[in-house]
Amino acid sequence: MYKRQDLSDLLGRESVKPKKDLFEKNIANKAVMVTGAGGSIGSELCRQIILLKPRMLVLFEMSEPALYQIDQELKEINELNIEVCPVLGAVTDKDRALKVFEYYGVQTIYHAAAYKHVPLVEYNSSQGFFNNAIGTKLLAEAAITSNVETFVLISTDKAVRPTNFMGASKRAAKM
Repeated sequence: MYKRQDLSDLLGRESVKPKKDLFEKNIANKAVMVTGAGGSIGSELCRQIILLKPRMLVLFEMSEPALYQIDQELKEINELNIEVCPVLGAVTDKDRALKVFEYYGVQTIYHAAAYKHVPLVEYNSSQGFFNNAIGTKLLAEAAITSNVETFVLISTDKAVRPTNFMGASKRAAKM
């Protein structure tokens, strides 16, 4: 069973208290999608979102093992019987994103999919930029085309004043 971490452990700083009414406005009774659902940040979002009673939670992930793991974990804690839809896909595939948004009627997206491990992104800079910056652009364009109501980009403190390529790719995504 998953041992819940303190969010400040993931952030490396004190967390800011979420505004529950704002979360509920974008989640309760909505079709919510989390990109990068199997990653450390995406999976924690999924664990929290499922408790806020979405109509449906779409797990969008390019790693089949990571998608399987978060899907299985959510099945164990899904006491509210929320519909959970594990979907394999990459944020760099705009056509796939469009089809998923339309098929599931996605209303809210929490975009957490990103390459975040600095040494790997530094070594694979073209793929880091393509996934983080171009993937975010393509996903946002698909969301606009599909009339998605809310698009939340989950970013990193490293994007504020980037000192490495990973931070620069996330800053480009934010812009």
